[in-house]
Amino acid sequence: MKRIQSEWPTDLLRAHLLRPFSALADFLYPPACSVCGISTGDHRGLCAKCWSGIQFIERPYCEVLGIPFSHDLGVGILSAEAIANPPPFDRLRSAATHDHAIRDLVHGLKYRDRTDLAPMMAGWMLRASDGAVESCDALIPVPLHRTRMLARKFNQAAELARHMASLSGKPLLAATLIRVKRTSQQVGLGAKAREDNVRGAFAIAKGCENDVFGKRIVLVDDVYTTGATVAAASRTLRKAGAAEITVLAFARALSEPI
Repeated sequence: MKRIQSEWPTDLLRAHLLRPFSALADFLYPPACSVCGISTGDHRGLCAKCWSGIQFIERPYCEVLGIPFSHDLGVGILSAEAIANPPPFDRLRSAATHDHAIRDLVHGLKYRDRTDLAPMMAGWMLRASDGAVESCDALIPVPLHRTRMLARKFNQAAELARHMASLSGKPLLAATLIRVKRTSQQVGLGAKAREDNVRGAFAIAKGCENDVFGKRIVLVDDVYTTGATVAAASRTLRKAGAAEITVLAFARALSEPI
């Protein structure tokens, strides 16, 4: 008598066994928009209204600073800002502009301990990286000072980097770059004050120099505003011998395309 094959693929079996628990979770915690809380069809999603308010940053944009252009000016065009004040990193990429729903997502992760938002946000960042994550040697998050880490309990940049590392298979070096100076909050400071605030704030952890030397690094942060923080971090990485530095932020403050 012919034996019937009864083995299931591992993923299919796991999904079958977890289905009752998933249904119970949906009953206790119905899927809702990650921004406004209205009921939706899936977890970690946005409702149509919140989704329509997001301004994703797409080409055409400045190849260095990622500032979107209102018109396509050709391949490799740089913004006046990138030409006049070249940054200490090679390129900047961001997923979306820092307003409306995006601001709510950033604040939810950063101030309301909504770490459940990080996987979705990391997926958007990976898409916006323009191939930088795929070609990099490692992901390094902008670190918090140890006193702020104790108060906040987690680093939002590290959470985003952790999920991007999981999605991309790239190494996460969460302890290589450290913040050695306790800085004031950047919120409310002008561009010059921000720059002074973070000067000398970063260093490479002892014994981790080879993590950076000759490597292509993606420096991860949640929001790019004036760029003072990532510029200071990039100078530290460059001094340590980084071959290439891409800054990847979830959101960036931007008034309008140029």
